[in-house]
Amino acid sequence: MMKAYIKAVDYYLPDRILTNEEIARLFPQWSAEKVASKVGILEMHIAADNETATDMAFKAAQKLFSNNSHLRESLDFILLCSQSVDYKLPSSSCILQHRLGLKNTCGALDFNLGCSGYEYGLAMAKGLIVSGVATNVLLLTAETYTKYIHPEDKGNLTIFGDAATATIVSTDGFGEIGEFELGTDGSGAEYLMVKTGGSRIVNRTGNVALDSNGNNKWDDNLYMDGGTIFNFTSDVVPTMVERLLEKEKISQDDIDLWIFHQANKYMINYLRKLMEIEKDKFFIYMEKVGNTVSSTIPIAITEALKQERLHGNVLLAGFGVGLSWGATVIRCK
Repeated sequence: MMKAYIKAVDYYLPDRILTNEEIARLFPQWSAEKVASKVGILEMHIAADNETATDMAFKAAQKLFSNNSHLRESLDFILLCSQSVDYKLPSSSCILQHRLGLKNTCGALDFNLGCSGYEYGLAMAKGLIVSGVATNVLLLTAETYTKYIHPEDKGNLTIFGDAATATIVSTDGFGEIGEFELGTDGSGAEYLMVKTGGSRIVNRTGNVALDSNGNNKWDDNLYMDGGTIFNFTSDVVPTMVERLLEKEKISQDDIDLWIFHQANKYMINYLRKLMEIEKDKFFIYMEKVGNTVSSTIPIAITEALKQERLHGNVLLAGFGVGLSWGATVIRCK
């Protein structure tokens, strides 16, 4: 049977940087040190006012091609994971096909997912290759959550940054993509949501209410019930990993590197301790980028490659908005 591999990966960060010191000036009751110690983030990159997720995906792909120029002509499918697309229609992936100068026989598809999006994208890319529909898939992730955050929402301001990534999934490469464990619980959709702007509630309402924890819940901006999301993650991630390892017929000891969605330092370190994962096998890269939603794992893969940490069995696990989760193992050379 045909196999699928990660062949190349790279990422793009916007120029503007928001530091903890700037946030502390906006909210004097918080110090830069307090933010850093709690969430493990020192600064985030913020998209310019006129810079969209599609613009960033284009730049990530161009950066990837600049280091792998021969790959551009071989692409026969684009997958774009984003919840910040340019238009209701057409698909941003179609726009990117043209902007990137890819051939007209290249398929293009957007899919709307958040923090588990990279794993779902790898699953779809692998499916396209194994079924013979495509040979070389460009998987893009791009998000501008910062455009959804209310300026008084200090909690989300200290976590989310903007970024885009580009990954080539092909019939050869440095990491063979293994089995998948995917899941969804739509009953928790309201706990991480931007309520207005879609077809259900088209126009902005300006409404704000207090949630059960006394936090502001804006209709027109990103809302996250941090406590509920934390509990959800604590419940689903260990079970997801256990089921994936059963599918792979390997044990936790056989994993050489763990790369979780870089939600925040406190959450993923809690998961590491809960699951008794060795610290030196647990990869964290968020200090200079923040939580970039679907881009956190491919950014971490890129940095792990630079540090020559990517070898053997590498477990990738994403979880968040949806509620949704996904994991896979890549076997690296």
